[in-house]
Amino acid sequence: MYTRMLMLLLTLAAAVVSVQQNTAHAQESIDERINRAVEPAANTISGLVFTPIGCYGAVSQETLQEAADDPHADRCARQGKDPIPFIVVWLIFAAAFFTLFFRFINIRGIRHGMELVRGKFYDPSAPGEVTHFQALATALSGTVGLGNIAGVAVAVSIGGPGATFWMILAGFLGMSSKFVECTLGVKYRNINADGTISGGPMYYLSKGLAERGPGLAMLGKVLAVMFAILCIGGSMGGGNIFQANQSFTQLVNITGGDSSWLADKGWLYGLIVAFLVGMVIIGGIKGIARVTSKIVPFMGVTYVIAGLAIILVNISAVPAAFSSIVSGAFSPEGVAGGFVGVLIQGFRRAAFSNEAGVGSAAIAHSAVKTREPVTEGLVALYEPFVDTVVVCTITALVIIITGSYDPSGSIGGVELTSSAFGSAISWFPWVLTLAVLLFAFSTMISWSYYGLKAWTYLFGESKLTDLTYKAIFLVFIIIGSTMQLGAVVDFSDAMILAMAFPNIIGLYFLLPVVKRELNSYWSRYKSGQLEQAGNTQDQVTT
Repeated sequence: MYTRMLMLLLTLAAAVVSVQQNTAHAQESIDERINRAVEPAANTISGLVFTPIGCYGAVSQETLQEAADDPHADRCARQGKDPIPFIVVWLIFAAAFFTLFFRFINIRGIRHGMELVRGKFYDPSAPGEVTHFQALATALSGTVGLGNIAGVAVAVSIGGPGATFWMILAGFLGMSSKFVECTLGVKYRNINADGTISGGPMYYLSKGLAERGPGLAMLGKVLAVMFAILCIGGSMGGGNIFQANQSFTQLVNITGGDSSWLADKGWLYGLIVAFLVGMVIIGGIKGIARVTSKIVPFMGVTYVIAGLAIILVNISAVPAAFSSIVSGAFSPEGVAGGFVGVLIQGFRRAAFSNEAGVGSAAIAHSAVKTREPVTEGLVALYEPFVDTVVVCTITALVIIITGSYDPSGSIGGVELTSSAFGSAISWFPWVLTLAVLLFAFSTMISWSYYGLKAWTYLFGESKLTDLTYKAIFLVFIIIGSTMQLGAVVDFSDAMILAMAFPNIIGLYFLLPVVKRELNSYWSRYKSGQLEQAGNTQDQVTT
């Protein structure tokens, strides 16, 4: 019955979108109306999230002209300069603070984190739904994607090779943010009667702050509700509409552009993708984890191998590339804003790519099978490491050593990455298309889970609320494949980043809790008690 209802909803949505496409020629299209309706809210939210706390760079006449024509331009644009977004400083400062507070857990915890990913100390009888590796793969599928392909290219094209250095540093610091939020995600998760897990910032904000005293209990509830609302909005836009739209656009471009048979078949593409996503998310986090644990390694390894192959072929150019990255980080030439401009571009792209501090990944990591909250925090260290330090660095190196980097910025984004890889591997655009499709698919199924948990936090755990959210999510996939909802996507992206505000406020209050958990766990790990406990558990299960 569930599947029949799902197919009915998808067919109805496809029919509605098809009718809209046929009637849009004679009047203002639905997507234009939606854009116009959402634009005021999108501008307000974006203005708050991206509020500049400072300006940098020389005065640009072009920027001044654009600001004069835009009533929503910020104060930096009106001065003809580039902004330093508050959200970037908010995320990076928190990451740096957590790194120092936990005495560089992103270094001293990395080896034990790998032991946990590989299954050492794994207790199959522990409460939870997925293994450490599956939880990591699910979280990675929500972050590894277009940000690694297009975002890095944007950073390098605007900030030069030196932006790569600051991206790597931001990824390194972000590992500590992931550790904190994912440890708390497991610590305060709800274990439902049927064995399923509900966790994430909504729960550690409300339950964790309530433990800190009645004065913080109300603050915790407000922050939790705020986070849940933002998460639902983000899941529908950045985690859904944007992914469907961009993957369909890439597929059309590679198959002939405007002359492609698929050019006007967005509804068909959306229907197929929605059906595939629906088949996965019906199974809950276990179904999602089974798929992501296969897709993420496959697409990640394929992309990394292609990048390493190009790097090896051009191995003689690697020392010069690293030299340009380091020197460009501190003494940039021809980059708008100089040193500050390069630093901001690198930090900005890394923060947007790995989402460390946003809190979304804690929802997936909360479902892990473990009795020790710190174990998943240590596993989560690998998320920014893989996403930013490894994948983003390989992308940047390929762009630099192939000579595709153009200081004039004539091309950027996914086009620059495709050009860089294509210069060495002629058929790589097809590989890139496959990567974009898989990245989009895995991101959608991960964000469907994030949004669902935020939805059920607000409206309760039941089959009806579960079905309602999933049906809405699948309909939005079809909408995203057929409409150009620019304002909606901007609104959603701003909501995803805005999740960092209530999340990080709560993290600061709950740092003592994480420190107690870490000290207790680390002392037992160093004394060998955990290994002995694991051996005892193995004997019991056999």
